[in-house]
Amino acid sequence: MLRSELYRPIHLIVLIFCSLLFGASVFAADRHKWKMATSWGGGPLMELGAKAFANKVELLTEGRVKVQVFAGGTLGKALKVSETVKNGVAQAGHTWMGYDWGKDKATVVFGGFAGSMDSERMLHWLYEGGGLDMWREFRMQKFGVVSMPLFIRTAEAFLHSNKAVQNMDDLKGLKVRTAGAWLEISRSMGAAPVTMPGAEVFTSLERGAIDATEWGTLYENISPGFHKIAKYVVIPGVHQPVAPFELVINKDAYDVLSERDRQLVALAAKLVTFESWTRIGHEDAKALQFFRDSGNEIIELEESVQRAVKTTSIEWGKNQGKENTWFKKAYDSQLAYENLWKDAARYRNVAQ
Repeated sequence: MLRSELYRPIHLIVLIFCSLLFGASVFAADRHKWKMATSWGGGPLMELGAKAFANKVELLTEGRVKVQVFAGGTLGKALKVSETVKNGVAQAGHTWMGYDWGKDKATVVFGGFAGSMDSERMLHWLYEGGGLDMWREFRMQKFGVVSMPLFIRTAEAFLHSNKAVQNMDDLKGLKVRTAGAWLEISRSMGAAPVTMPGAEVFTSLERGAIDATEWGTLYENISPGFHKIAKYVVIPGVHQPVAPFELVINKDAYDVLSERDRQLVALAAKLVTFESWTRIGHEDAKALQFFRDSGNEIIELEESVQRAVKTTSIEWGKNQGKENTWFKKAYDSQLAYENLWKDAARYRNVAQ
């Protein structure tokens, strides 16, 4: 037997071993373990938003991207998730962009406010009308984080309240917990708004520190239990006709992903956004009866109030655009898109 033939099996074993060793190293390098900071302690935003994304992205990337979700306040302040992510304390976050409105009011154009379109139009604007590109560019330019929609609400409930609210006079002096643009707009309409972390809302309402709170849609508001301590459920949520939430990602953590995994992260976020929309819509349809059965009184805002809120809010938005270039750019785009849909009811709605 030739010496070369004698050593051939050994060479083969060495080659296989090296390929396994270096192949395993490359494979390990392609794996990413992210911590996700959130603004939530639980409920649909956590289950249908943050945790749903974690499950979806792990599935789509075949385990290359794994996300550990943390409750609000664990990794940083619940209302400052984008800051926590930018600083690298967490690689990702789930929050509402409007919580950053103190730094830039244009955040509420993307996160939704009283002058926004409804959720169907907002989804179309985001994914078909150029909104997503604008969203991502704004967040990176102004806050230094990668961002995209993750979860979206239909119109919220207007209030869970210890006082009956139906007309403009009822708003006067009402101590209401809210956030974002509605802080300013409701104050201009006579209310006395305050903001606070979600964990403090129930006790504040229970103890009478506030008269009322807005939070989420009818379905989302079941789990916090507001109906147990506030008699009145006021609809519709003219203050928040839509609320897209967001996935924020640390730029360095995003940059090391392969191009394929970046696309899969975006796909996971988009899938969760649409799935949350259909699930919330489905559950909202059942929630009103739940509140009736729970002994709550359902109040519908007078149409004059609904129109006044919309008119006042559009004017507020246009005024913000005079001083904020990004606000004007994004809001002008949304108003133009809403106008594009002005005849939608004529060709889409049929007699029931």
